[in-house]
Amino acid sequence: MSAGRSRPADPEWIVGVDVGGTNLRVGAIPFAGGAPVEVMHGKTRAQEGAKATVRRIGAMVRKVAARVEGEVVGVGVGVPGPLDRKRAMVLETPNLGWRNVPLGSMIADETKLPAVIDNDAACFALGEWWMGAGQRAECLVGVTLGTGVGSGIVLGGRIHHGASDAAGELGHTVVAVGGRRCGCGRRGCVEAYASGPAIAGRAREALAEGIAVAPSVLGRRDPGAITARDVCAAAAAGDELARIVVQRAADMLAVALANVIHLLNPDVLVIGGGVAAAGRFLMGPLRTGVERRAFASAVRACRLVPAAFPETSGMVGAAAVFRQATGAAL
Repeated sequence: MSAGRSRPADPEWIVGVDVGGTNLRVGAIPFAGGAPVEVMHGKTRAQEGAKATVRRIGAMVRKVAARVEGEVVGVGVGVPGPLDRKRAMVLETPNLGWRNVPLGSMIADETKLPAVIDNDAACFALGEWWMGAGQRAECLVGVTLGTGVGSGIVLGGRIHHGASDAAGELGHTVVAVGGRRCGCGRRGCVEAYASGPAIAGRAREALAEGIAVAPSVLGRRDPGAITARDVCAAAAAGDELARIVVQRAADMLAVALANVIHLLNPDVLVIGGGVAAAGRFLMGPLRTGVERRAFASAVRACRLVPAAFPETSGMVGAAAVFRQATGAAL
């Protein structure tokens, strides 16, 4: 499929797609690498079913492709897992409610372009390795804090998938035995404490419990309408209750990250996603919590940094996955 005029001198493009629990992002990335262009945003609306979501993705891909000059050679898709990459299938994803969805073939049929899929957080990590905050790290772990808590591991410039494509499921590692119930059905997962919905839920509970000395700005809102973004914004503005909630989420996430540091000894940990918008009110407690729990030598060797491109690294990484699938190096 080509977009615009097709000439030998025209560049080649990959369309990167980032499928989140709430939002879709689609953009064109030069095959040779570079910033995404013609970026489009939409709602995933996963509750309508995979077919409806794929139709929306297909429409966005076609619009993006029509706006760039040159040949669009394929589509790379980042999607929550677990996945079966060989069959390009989403096996199960709690935040989308999909099971056994052949997403790769569905998108290929919809767009008439070759398509590959990979875990969305792994794509985020690879995007930050390729062009972001962790360029050329030997071992990079990327963590996304949004509707869920995802993570990806990049070793030597390639995503580490594990024996069954399940490596990097940091959000479902247990930090509190018998703790809060997670969307996956288990208890005590990081995601039950540090995801966007978990932070919003904890803020609602904290308001009901009256845990802060001073009244919270969050108390002026309809409790059911409070989002993690509201909590993070309130924390950034100095709201005591919101800071307590964010601190608690950071503390639980720090437990998981300290374990990652002990297990993988990474040189870079990159934090992204909507919840990371809390900035220093998240990153400060997170660093302190990790330092308190992990070996000092391993902490010194690891840069804990916010994502350079939190909005677009997932798309860029999905494009990088497609590029690598063609045999091209990054």
